[in-house]
Amino acid sequence: MAGLTTHILDTSAGTPAAGVSLRLFRKDAADGWELVREAETNADGRCDAPLLAPEAATAGKYRLEFDAGDYFRRLGTALAEPAFLDVVTIDFGIADPAAHYHVPLLLAPYGYSTYRGS
Repeated sequence: MAGLTTHILDTSAGTPAAGVSLRLFRKDAADGWELVREAETNADGRCDAPLLAPEAATAGKYRLEFDAGDYFRRLGTALAEPAFLDVVTIDFGIADPAAHYHVPLLLAPYGYSTYRGS
């Protein structure tokens, strides 16, 4: 499977992070960021469809923005204002558009990690 997918796990609760709004951007020729897709995670912490279908994937630089602060506020998590993590931004590259890229987010109110998954 080629293309781009993501999912979010709330490590503070030990559950998938449902209802997180996110945006995918692609770096354009003018060195700006073009919005490619907006999505929201489902009950399993995943998007219902790939963020990039295999035929839409191109080599280049990409950015994912996750609305972490809004997610934790909705859950009633006590956060400082401004929140330590409000929008989590992950910049990454796609070198081989024929390959599958999976960018998971392990999320807590005061920290996160990511990796290239399978």
